[in-house]
Amino acid sequence: MPKFAAGNREQGTTDENKVIIAASVSHFGTYTVDEQDSSFTFHVEASTYPNWDGSSQKRHFTVSGDELKYTVLAASGVGSSDIVWKCIK
Repeated sequence: MPKFAAGNREQGTTDENKVIIAASVSHFGTYTVDEQDSSFTFHVEASTYPNWDGSSQKRHFTVSGDELKYTVLAASGVGSSDIVWKCIK
């Protein structure tokens, strides 16, 4: 992702801000894990994609070594994304 020319996110150009918004989705809330189903569910309190506010997002995952992997299908309408979390030792 390109850096902001001004070095300050509050001074981003329209084009710089558009790239950032188009390329990212973040959210916060709580989650639950179903070990037997190898899934977890994000209970989204709020998101940068407001359509997810108050929703539940179920994801099936795999664990291999120090990596947890899951896929977000049709992430806010722009196709799927493969997510990898890696344990830092």
